[in-house]
Amino acid sequence: MKIIIPMAGMGKRMRPHTLTTPKPLIPIAGKPMVQRIVEDITKVCDEKVDEIAFVVGHFGKDAENNLIKVAESLGAKGKIFYQDEPLGTAHAIMCAKECITGKVVVAFADTLFKADFKMDSTQEGIIWVQKVEDPKPFGVVKIDANNIITDFVEKPQEFVSDLAIIGIYYFKDGDYLRTELQYLLDNDIKEKGEYQLTNALENMKAKGTKFSPGKVTEWLDCGNKDATVYTNSRILEFNKDKARTTVFTNKNSKIIEPCYIADGVQLIDSVVGPHASVGENTIIENSVVKNCIIQTNSKIKNADLSNSMIGNYAEYTGKSNDASISDYSTIR
Repeated sequence: MKIIIPMAGMGKRMRPHTLTTPKPLIPIAGKPMVQRIVEDITKVCDEKVDEIAFVVGHFGKDAENNLIKVAESLGAKGKIFYQDEPLGTAHAIMCAKECITGKVVVAFADTLFKADFKMDSTQEGIIWVQKVEDPKPFGVVKIDANNIITDFVEKPQEFVSDLAIIGIYYFKDGDYLRTELQYLLDNDIKEKGEYQLTNALENMKAKGTKFSPGKVTEWLDCGNKDATVYTNSRILEFNKDKARTTVFTNKNSKIIEPCYIADGVQLIDSVVGPHASVGENTIIENSVVKNCIIQTNSKIKNADLSNSMIGNYAEYTGKSNDASISDYSTIR
């Protein structure tokens, strides 16, 4: 089994945080979101994952080495491929074309999920979906009485289905997928100026491939700051029984679970939590911090923070309850 993770996007909706850190490498409850997704997929696969391909922009060698280590920690070989231009989902997958063989899972790196099932790799194809209240912003699928997908509909303005595609796909025959993707590129078949995976799925379905919907317990988005802070809170809830590392607090400080507090954090006359993630060596003094993501080596003082993201090596003093501060910034 192979996993392909397209993750070369610029993450514009997550700026200023993605100006210095690629979005899939932003920590959620102490782990980069891309690490969380490959761990979660590996757990639900019913066969061993032996290879994980990451399709990246030019993130730098340190980031690439960390991705290789993530793969190796799961017993798989990690490979790095590059997408130099944003030419669509089909193009991104084909950047790792040498890995599109055998059984393949494709997962886009800003989709986290909770699931309590094992994938049935004997099926021809699985497209993971989640029921949503408003399907208009999403690609959706229609299914028949036999639980087989009959139609893919992109952003329907009239109701056709409430089963939204979450960005995780399984293909039993990766070689066949590669052939269909190559056909799009060779014949310059685009939607809105880009090569789209959904066009290949339509072609495969028309030729008889049976795609089944896979359903998750919860679908978590990391598309923007507010969504990422919410996702952080849900991941903390999922893992609230996990042990925490050493925290240095004085007697006037309090931690309200669930939280993720990394090594070397200092709390002075402060209340942290619930739903706060704090990176290593950060100092929080005379502050209340809840429902926030604060990265490493930062200093928070005299603050009342919620629904906020603070970057690495940042300094923040103030009363905002909705801050978004990049790395190495100082706000007083």
